[in-house]
Amino acid sequence: MKKKIAVVAVNPVNGFGLFQYLETFFENQIPYRTFAVAETADIRTNSGIPLQLDGTISDLKGHEKEYRALVFACGDAMPSFMKEAEKPYNQTLLAVIRAFDEQKKILAGHCAAALLFEAAEAGVGKRMAVHPYARKFLQKGTAADEKTAIDGYLYTAETEHALALLLPEIVNVLK
Repeated sequence: MKKKIAVVAVNPVNGFGLFQYLETFFENQIPYRTFAVAETADIRTNSGIPLQLDGTISDLKGHEKEYRALVFACGDAMPSFMKEAEKPYNQTLLAVIRAFDEQKKILAGHCAAALLFEAAEAGVGKRMAVHPYARKFLQKGTAADEKTAIDGYLYTAETEHALALLLPEIVNVLK
């Protein structure tokens, strides 16, 4: 049985980005499970569409070995994270990212994903694409000038609009 992809989504999540990941994985027969970075698996998109994910980030913690990659679907990640950084689910997210990094598994994401990878120490010294408004906050990594960046096992896109450029690279390495 193929190892799955762990897709984590903040609340609220950018539906356009999340659905691009899920549709791409589905169409390429890459198994995945979805996890909410929240207290429950019930989240919403930025536009208010309710979603029921497979579980929460707490359900993923301790099971990182069962997955080949962690994909971070952004939304209002950084404003939400900054307001609630001490919340257990946000601390668990950082721990899960560190576990994937320690195992040298693929870490992928867009928009503010680079900032979260850096906060978890996974992006230190790495070249990453990051949302133009967040570039100045990247301190331990290097902001790429391109719309996408691949540095080792880190795959990042500047915004959800650049995912179309990055997803074929991710699929290629996962197949």
